[in-house]
Amino acid sequence: MLQQTGVKTVAPYFEKFVGRWPNVDALGRASLDEVLRMWAGLGYYSRARNLHACAVAVLRDHGGAFPDAEEGLRSLPGIGPYTAAAIAAIAFGRRTMPVDGNIERVVSRLFAIEAPLPQAKPLIRERAATLLRAGDGASRAGDSAQALMDLGSSICTPRKPACVLCPLYADCLSRARGQQETYPRKPPKKTGELRRGAAFVVMRGDALLVRTRPEQGLLGGMTEVPGSDWLAAQRDDMALRQAPLPKRAVHWHRKAGIVTHVFTHFPLELVVYTATVVPGTRVPAGMRWVPIATLQQEALPTIMRKVIAHGLGQKLYPA
Repeated sequence: MLQQTGVKTVAPYFEKFVGRWPNVDALGRASLDEVLRMWAGLGYYSRARNLHACAVAVLRDHGGAFPDAEEGLRSLPGIGPYTAAAIAAIAFGRRTMPVDGNIERVVSRLFAIEAPLPQAKPLIRERAATLLRAGDGASRAGDSAQALMDLGSSICTPRKPACVLCPLYADCLSRARGQQETYPRKPPKKTGELRRGAAFVVMRGDALLVRTRPEQGLLGGMTEVPGSDWLAAQRDDMALRQAPLPKRAVHWHRKAGIVTHVFTHFPLELVVYTATVVPGTRVPAGMRWVPIATLQQEALPTIMRKVIAHGLGQKLYPA
């Protein structure tokens, strides 16, 4: 949960999550839809899908017990080199050094690594491993990793690091040069091209027309109102042709204003069309009617909460 998201935001989600599924056995027996509903609003939904798939694999393939070495851990869904090393070192006392963003920053500054990210990652991992002294016992690897993580989060911060308080002050090459804030080196940040589209808020009585996004891809498995493709060159007339009901069968009203959202790789602007249909209107293929009163039980991502609130002219419920 803490990947790409701060502690303050994560804390209430974490408490609800572990209250519902206190161990890997319970999570592995839950449905993905349940997990996505609990995750709704936290963003980066691939984390939720990977977490669930990992629990299922541990339950199915490992008798409910996690492998205790990096190789076995990396075979699990959603666990890459850093997470595998972190679990191995911290949970199982294996002699390895995980490298998260904080450790990456500490090591880059300590050794003044000139290569920019992400090219510098292999060298950073190599140098980070040297911080595990030969005389340390295996159990100290987890302590060392957590100490460096804390050092990066509290002292060796991205801006205005508190160098005079740092235990590595005397050995830090970037500090000696007065260039600590310029590390780690990074290439110029690329901003994704703006994409546009349309969303369709359709009411039948007190029910809203929704569908489930494909499992793979952005917001996979989440609930959404029907909409057009999100394209850089999307025109309003093109988007309206992708409405879930034809113009001859329904009157579309375009709401004033737009809904904006910023994903990791691109910003998005959506125009919102609303319509009301008569009772008995058949549901389009692949879609379903959901009572507004039960929307909180749906796995609605933040962008869809914005769209529905804009379309209905009312706030749905707290995130």
